[in-house]
Amino acid sequence: MEDSSNVSKLSATAHRLGRRRTSVWDRNTMKGKTKLSNYEGLAPMKEECFSAKIKYLNTYRLEPYNKFQDRLVRDKAQAILTNKLQQAKYDADSSPSLCASLSEEILKATKEMGFDRYKYVVTVLIVEKAGQAINVASRWVWDAQRDTWISAKYETETFIALALITACYYE
Repeated sequence: MEDSSNVSKLSATAHRLGRRRTSVWDRNTMKGKTKLSNYEGLAPMKEECFSAKIKYLNTYRLEPYNKFQDRLVRDKAQAILTNKLQQAKYDADSSPSLCASLSEEILKATKEMGFDRYKYVVTVLIVEKAGQAINVASRWVWDAQRDTWISAKYETETFIALALITACYYE
């Protein structure tokens, strides 16, 4: 009780003399803690406090500057399939890794074309030719004006390779 009355007396005296009042917090208890202000007598804020990701305001632009061009992507995907699979024979064990490497290469080439505001999904299927039919289906939430898809096919005596590139507009 005596301590609180001393603090209030010191504060009142400092206020009358035009000086800053003493703080409620003891300087020893505040050592090592992050300061939250840049006012005089306090250290600037530490950079650790700014770990949040910067958010930008909406531009309200509904069209991309560089629109997705189907023909360019189809030609590039066709060229990649032709170059990589020209001498290949069907092998069930190596097909999954071959599909993964082809899809990564097609995705990389598509991103390098610089179409802005698009996200891509690339799927590559390699199917052995055995006189069977094949149906491929997918389902998306689709914006018919801006979203699109491309397919490229490469066929040999032993297998068929099909690349599907889906370009989804992203605001």
